[in-house]
Amino acid sequence: MGRVHSYFIPLLLSAAMVVPALTLGCSGNHDYRAYDADHGDYHTFNNNETVYYQQWETENHYDHKDFKVRSKDEQKQYFDWRHKQPGR
Repeated sequence: MGRVHSYFIPLLLSAAMVVPALTLGCSGNHDYRAYDADHGDYHTFNNNETVYYQQWETENHYDHKDFKVRSKDEQKQYFDWRHKQPGR
């Protein structure tokens, strides 16, 4: 019994340190897709779209907020602005 116990504790401690590192390492790399009903398309908030979104915030003097928490009116304003940009 003592022999199994002496292997179990280090294994448990190792797992307790490795599992959070593995799960947190993957959490920040997800794209967000938002549906633009007026234009009938999706906008994927990846590195490319984020550049445009930050430009829109700056031009309109908005404080930075995640797109998901903006009001529906502000989201519509962004979509309308975005469809007027080159490279669309």
